[in-house]
Amino acid sequence: MFARRIDQLSSSLVRDILAATKRPGMVSFAGGLPAEEALYRPDKLDAGLLANAWQYGETEGEPALRAEIARLGNKLGIACTPAQVLIVNGSQQGIDLVSKLMIDEGTPVLTEAPAYLAALQSFKLFGARFCPVSVGPDGADLAGFERTLADVRMAYLTPTFQNPSGYCYSDAERDAVAAALDRHDALLFEDDPYRALSYDGEAPQPIAGRLKSARWVYQGSFSKTLAPGLRLGFLIVHPDLITPLTRLKQAADLHSNRVSQTIIADLLAKGELEQHVASVLPLYRERRDAMATALQRHLGGHAHWQLPAGGLFFWLKLARSCDTMALMRRALDAGIAVMPGEPFFPNGADASYLRLNFSHASPEQIEQGIARLAQLLNAD
Repeated sequence: MFARRIDQLSSSLVRDILAATKRPGMVSFAGGLPAEEALYRPDKLDAGLLANAWQYGETEGEPALRAEIARLGNKLGIACTPAQVLIVNGSQQGIDLVSKLMIDEGTPVLTEAPAYLAALQSFKLFGARFCPVSVGPDGADLAGFERTLADVRMAYLTPTFQNPSGYCYSDAERDAVAAALDRHDALLFEDDPYRALSYDGEAPQPIAGRLKSARWVYQGSFSKTLAPGLRLGFLIVHPDLITPLTRLKQAADLHSNRVSQTIIADLLAKGELEQHVASVLPLYRERRDAMATALQRHLGGHAHWQLPAGGLFFWLKLARSCDTMALMRRALDAGIAVMPGEPFFPNGADASYLRLNFSHASPEQIEQGIARLAQLLNAD
């Protein structure tokens, strides 16, 4: 009755858990939700600014916004023009479009292990054969990258405050990965939604700008820096890829939200995005530090972790083997939502991890939730 690929379609565990977090008294560390206080909420919108935003627009995106994003890309070391920018409805659409472009049934795709679970969901739907390379507290497995790139068509990486591990590749690691991609002529899909949320200085420049010959897609988002409700992200792509990706978007939705595009283009032109991010970083740093303190107080004997230098997550390795899917269900019953580690591994291995989001809960809720989690682990 359905297309064969539907057999490979899985539900998003994050979305399933978030539906359960609406219960009163629930403390949620599950999703990657920005703080409510950090969301961009304009007091009023200039009717003149939006006067031309209500009709159909260009598939590629509003010219003013594409120009601003190209400027940002060049600032990050990615040589590009506005013609290489494609506006998308959030990062997930970008992942979907690249999946459609690059993945057939059985296509080998290099991913990190762990990796962003919604990207794995999309790649799996189109039949990818996962070729994972480990990324952990000690860094990226550069030898594994070299070996694996010889056999893959595409590498999907989130090297800046990686979701879920929080790891940020060093300049040396980025140079080594770029050189390996060039040697093996594999396409790089670099997903970079957390770059601006850096708490200890600027992150190294993207891998995409370090490539000499390999093709690339660089993806960014405004969900973490402004508001997820705007549903807007962008791809900056190698010149060879803009036409097929634009045609894929035409087949999907014609164009992205012009109202959101107009608002964000205006913010970028005025420099207000940087001002907004600077204003919310202290809030996120406070919550990160509150979770670090609570973890040390309650879970020091139960898990190992590193203080994330950016992004929105702690990545915990539990000291004892644990079925984290079962722990998740027990935690929901106890009024706390956590993300089990298993879905972040491409082949479902190494389950004794938890991803904890610190941005959406207050320091008081963080203390309360971590204490509840400790009680569950003490009961094992």
